[in-house]
Amino acid sequence: MAGSSAWDPDQYQRFQRERSQPFYDLAALVEREPGMRVVDLGCGTGTLTNWLHEELGARETVGVDASPSMLDQAMPLASQSAPDRASAEGASADGRGTLRFERGDIAQFEPDEPFDLVFSNAALQWVEGHEPLLARLARAVAPGGQLAVQVPANDDHVSHRSARALAAGPAYRELLGGYERVFPVLTPVRYAELLHELGFARQQVRMQVYAHVLPETRAVIEWVKGSLLTPFRERLPAAAYERFLAEYERELLAAEGDRAPYLYAFKRILLWARRE
Repeated sequence: MAGSSAWDPDQYQRFQRERSQPFYDLAALVEREPGMRVVDLGCGTGTLTNWLHEELGARETVGVDASPSMLDQAMPLASQSAPDRASAEGASADGRGTLRFERGDIAQFEPDEPFDLVFSNAALQWVEGHEPLLARLARAVAPGGQLAVQVPANDDHVSHRSARALAAGPAYRELLGGYERVFPVLTPVRYAELLHELGFARQQVRMQVYAHVLPETRAVIEWVKGSLLTPFRERLPAAAYERFLAEYERELLAAEGDRAPYLYAFKRILLWARRE
């Protein structure tokens, strides 16, 4: 995952509506049960975690993220009741389930107690080794519980290919200290196989193309500055990063043309599975 200090919540939220739709689509796959205990891995600013908590009527929801700047925005959404006023069932003093946020690395996530729902939207693509990762997350799902994950799968789009090619070139390779954006996301078929191997009784796995109509081709740059380019901004000196952005813009426009509006076709994999 990109360094925890690198994430810019304001930049990420510039396309909040477009980035939120896959979250709602993933949540629609979840089978509602009373009194669920939920974890949202990669909760970001917590706005959507709060929505999920309310939508499910969860007994307890824990949002986990590695970024202090994201968590600074999430913390005010947490349940306001003091711990000694909360019931043993996790309900806050006003009768609502408890919502809290904590800093943590998804790559190291191994809770003491399993959850009824392990949920993660647009976060696991920053974690290497998806086969062992899924196995570890499966262990965090309680009997009868559910796993719901959405990951971007757009690495073959010119928006991603251009950034990767620039970073590997002689102008930036040394400055980046050998860093390469490795894309660990598997095929939908492999995810389906893994869910079966891990003992989930039912599952849904699908690839979905989200057709985002942006005002112009250059708007793609603002999009990826909030996600894909974050590790490059973290590692490059400020002046070098500005050169990187200028070269990236030239590459993007040469490949896609200066269009207005511009259709940014973005592929994502949504998977859901349930234990018996």
